[in-house]
Amino acid sequence: MEKTLDIIKGIHPGFVLERELEKRNLGKGQFAISAGEFPQTLTAITKGKRRMNTPLAMKIEKLLGIEEGYFMILQVYYDIAQEKKKNKNENIKASPNLNLLRKVIFWDTDMKTIDWQKQKKAVVKRIFERGNEMEKKEISRFYGKQTVDAIVNTK
Repeated sequence: MEKTLDIIKGIHPGFVLERELEKRNLGKGQFAISAGEFPQTLTAITKGKRRMNTPLAMKIEKLLGIEEGYFMILQVYYDIAQEKKKNKNENIKASPNLNLLRKVIFWDTDMKTIDWQKQKKAVVKRIFERGNEMEKKEISRFYGKQTVDAIVNTK
C-alpha cells in the first residue's frame, strides 16, 4: 500500500474510488445503495466535490476488501495538498507597490486592471525602457532579479 500511496498522494479519494469501482465493473448507484448511502453522496465524492468521511470510508473499504484507513489517508494527503496550494497562492503578492510606479508609464491602461503575472514581460520591458531607478528597483523586487534580467536581456 505504501508505494501506491506515494504515487497517488494529493489525489482526491473519490477519484481513486471511482477508478476502483470501474476496474471492478461496479456501478456507483448500486454500490452506494449496498453501502447504505445515497447515490448522490457517492457521486459527489467521486467527482471531488465532497470529502470522504470516516464512517463511509470504513464501509467502502470493507465492501471492497481494501485495507482499513486507506481512503481516510488519501483524504488527509489531499487536504494537505490543498492547504499547501492555498498557502502558495496567498504568498504570491498580487501586484507591485503601485505607489512607487508613475501612472504616466502606464498612460494607456488602468494600472488596477493589469494582470501582473500574465503581462510580466510587457510590464518589465516598459519599466526598463521608460522607468526611473525607483520603478526599476520595485519591479526587480516584485518579479525577482533573475526573472527581470532574463526578460531584459532577451530581444
